[in-house]
Amino acid sequence: MAKILIVEDDDSVRSLAARALERDGHAVDTAADGAQGLDRIQASAGGYDLILSDIRMPEMDGIEMAMKAATHFPKLPILLMTGYADQRERAEELSLVIKDVMQKPFTLSELRAGVARSLTSLAA
Repeated sequence: MAKILIVEDDDSVRSLAARALERDGHAVDTAADGAQGLDRIQASAGGYDLILSDIRMPEMDGIEMAMKAATHFPKLPILLMTGYADQRERAEELSLVIKDVMQKPFTLSELRAGVARSLTSLAA
């Protein structure tokens, strides 16, 4: 399956998403904020099949992380998630970098479907 990095500052969301995607057979790494996520992306030389990141986080948000990651790894697919409409609009400006934006709250089946869609669109 895929190697996925989940970047999410909420411990419960991060661990729940990681467990759900691991049960689907994916290899999952996690990071607690955008700075930590960017460090993991750089340490792996962009070796993830998908980055799943919250937009609003302390220190470095998901959009800033996505923009910085895209400068070094422009083909790295990123799926963002947010509970804030204004943040979703910010992400739309990055359509070349961001594959999609999932609206929070979401169910585990919606998360799995969003990840599957993102991974399928990459294979096409």
